[in-house]
Amino acid sequence: MTPQEMLPYVSLVLGLIALLGHAKGYFSSGEKTLIAQVDANEKKLVEHDRRIQAIEGELKHLPDRETAHKLELALANISGRLDTLDERLKPIAATSGRLQEFLLEQAQK
Repeated sequence: MTPQEMLPYVSLVLGLIALLGHAKGYFSSGEKTLIAQVDANEKKLVEHDRRIQAIEGELKHLPDRETAHKLELALANISGRLDTLDERLKPIAATSGRLQEFLLEQAQK
């Protein structure tokens, strides 16, 4: 075969290669956007993972349900003790009131 006879076949093969290159670029353009979206979602996932880890670290320091219940019971106990203390202090308050009145009467004489 002479170069003149091979020229149409070579140009046909080169044309097909060019068409296949354009088709691959056209069809892979969607893949590029998908890869970009996956990368963006992966960055968000890493950011959310860091935030969740920070929140979990802070939650370890907070009281749990049992501790909160114990605190409630202790506060109720303290409240009851304050009520009984108030009842015990009423006679002392009355005595101090009478003493103050007596001292005011003595000061006026």
